[in-house]
Amino acid sequence: MLTKELLNCLLVKQVLGTLPEEVEDLAVDSRSVLPGGMFVCIKGFTVDGHDFVDQAIANGARIIVAEREVEIDFSKAALVLVQNTHRAIGWLASAYYRYPSKKMTMIGVTGTNGKTSVSGIIHQILQNTGERSALSGTIGFNLNGILYESANTTSDVLSTQQMIHQAVAEDCQSMIMEVSSHGLVEGRLAGVDFDIAVFTNLTHDHLDFHGTMERYGQAKGLLFAQLGQDFEKQKFAVLNADDPWSARMMEMTSFPVLTYGIRNDALFKGTNIKVDELGTAFDMETPSGSYHVKMRLIGEFNVSNALAAAAALYAKGLPMEMIVEQLREIPPIKGRMQKVETEAPISIFVDYAHTPDAIEKAISSVEPYEKNKLIFLIGTGGNRDKSKRPTMAEKASAADYVILTTDDPRYEEYDSIINDLAKGMQHDHFALIGDRAEAVKHAIEVAEPGDMIIFAGKGHEDYQIIGNTKFPHSDTEIALREAKKKFSDSTQLK
Repeated sequence: MLTKELLNCLLVKQVLGTLPEEVEDLAVDSRSVLPGGMFVCIKGFTVDGHDFVDQAIANGARIIVAEREVEIDFSKAALVLVQNTHRAIGWLASAYYRYPSKKMTMIGVTGTNGKTSVSGIIHQILQNTGERSALSGTIGFNLNGILYESANTTSDVLSTQQMIHQAVAEDCQSMIMEVSSHGLVEGRLAGVDFDIAVFTNLTHDHLDFHGTMERYGQAKGLLFAQLGQDFEKQKFAVLNADDPWSARMMEMTSFPVLTYGIRNDALFKGTNIKVDELGTAFDMETPSGSYHVKMRLIGEFNVSNALAAAAALYAKGLPMEMIVEQLREIPPIKGRMQKVETEAPISIFVDYAHTPDAIEKAISSVEPYEKNKLIFLIGTGGNRDKSKRPTMAEKASAADYVILTTDDPRYEEYDSIINDLAKGMQHDHFALIGDRAEAVKHAIEVAEPGDMIIFAGKGHEDYQIIGNTKFPHSDTEIALREAKKKFSDSTQLK
């Protein structure tokens, strides 16, 4: 791209040295700089890009964008000074990739719980109907069925623009993005022009970052405010009528609002809900009429997720008959109340539940089933929001037996985490086991034929973060191995 054309997006800047005629690449990591590239110095929580300018130039950077003067050899690279590189990278990335989000239907899904499920349902239905689509979120970057790993629910602004550009290059017609409150506040969605914004719910989480629920709700609302005011574009907000925060989200956008819900009046409403261990059936009232829906997703909360997805797809223009037909085919979302197939005489589910509300919903989703006793394993991350820990255990107390453990302990001691959780327990039938692998083993050890176990907190994740290192860990693999050993000699094997 022509350097002059790219730098036009920076209104206030100072150029030192001679600029090359073209920019061949854009990077914020000095290790990934390509010859002829531009390196933007970003100051993060642990490292400062300004300290890696020499490495960037050695790797071929010919333009350095920085907030302060750094010593460089002007015969090798030019220096562009700006007030804020965090903001500058958003403008530069959007311009460099030629505003790719304007070339597709962009659907953003935000909320405390349900983002992954709603996004996954939308993506799967679009693919099943023959539309090429991409999905970015907690599970990774899914491009036309190929999954790539990503570090965060909402990637950094450069990675985000690169993913959208790649989706356009692969002829995708739509891209669905899970949108986190962190990503919104930190500007990681800069330059993304959303067409449909979906809100699932807002419950206690991330207060270590936001401080208060008010600020947390305000952060989520940015997605709707950022839909803009250009009425020549057809845009929609999809809001959960059962969540009181939806009224706030509605105030933040002037575009048409589609509501969905189970308890309150809504344009898309689920009624006559029937749940069993194999799936869920319900009636869906829509602007196009009433439909009976059967799906393999389990639980009342998944009815809400399905309604949100249906409303978003309807806003996109899909016929309701097609949406209902495709809901029947959606497989369980990986790690979201996903039943684990086993020959052992017990039922095993894995779920990503790591908030009080999600724990409550996970337990309520299996209450209709016949069971001997419900064993619930819950952990929480170290060096993160401690205020929610007692409430998480309080909600988990609805199970017959609870195992309190850790998710990603990071740098916090096991005892600190599980003792905080224990403060919320409402009965004495629980165990404190900081090592998650041992906690999973204990769940199988105490299980009897007919019992049901929910392993909550990790869901699809196949690792644990201890310190700053990811170690392999899978609740599912450990549980299946231990169940096979325990019940291998049993005459009750299925």
